[in-house]
Amino acid sequence: MYAFEYHRPTTLSAALADLEKAEAKALAGGQTLLPTMKQRLASPSALIELRDVPELKGVAREGDAVVIGAITRHIEVSQSAVVKAAIPALAALAGGIGDPQGRNRGTIGGSRANNAPAADYPAAALALGATIVTNKRRIAADDYFTGLFETALEPGELITKVSFPIPEKAAYVKFPNPASRYALVGVFVARTAGGVRVAVTGAGENGVFRVQPFEAALKANFSASALDGLSVPADGLNSDIHADADYRAHLIGVMAKRAVAAAG
Repeated sequence: MYAFEYHRPTTLSAALADLEKAEAKALAGGQTLLPTMKQRLASPSALIELRDVPELKGVAREGDAVVIGAITRHIEVSQSAVVKAAIPALAALAGGIGDPQGRNRGTIGGSRANNAPAADYPAAALALGATIVTNKRRIAADDYFTGLFETALEPGELITKVSFPIPEKAAYVKFPNPASRYALVGVFVARTAGGVRVAVTGAGENGVFRVQPFEAALKANFSASALDGLSVPADGLNSDIHADADYRAHLIGVMAKRAVAAAG
């Protein structure tokens, strides 16, 4: 690990000022950043610790949405009475991320900024039509995820909270890697007054994506049987030591049916 400065601001304005330093990185949970620094794959000049910034904390229901502060930990989302009451599928998703150590350190903002291809939260954000709120603007989930480990965030832009519209029904089901608990394939299904959204994580070469044929079938008939005969092409899906593209394509259909059954 290379030498770096460590800053621990207590206000959002101070954190943003610190982040203007050349090659500075925000530290929200460190579940990806610190390991890459230890491997010398990343060498920021400064780490800006965000855990003492009150403007980035908290879970609240605001109208027809649940709003979660960027440095809210996975364990807090999973145990939140607000989340459990409004979007139980989101609480269940958070409770299944990684292991207890990771859930007690990792944060929703850090996960969103990193956009790992097998992370769970991207599926929830895309399926629920979430809005990622930064210090500069509001970004719809459909516009936010731009590729593998890539997002619409610009230099100097910091996620402050994520707003999740409350669905009529929703569920998330994943086939986890037995070691890491990352999703080999994870499918989040949500039904709202505006229709149905189906988002897949862990499978796509470019990260999370929606399955519009599934959405159309479920809008007409929200039942697992509505997906009979439908499939996702293996083209564009990941192949690695854990699962090839054909197997992931098969899992998408299986996990989608299970998610619909769980939501219903």
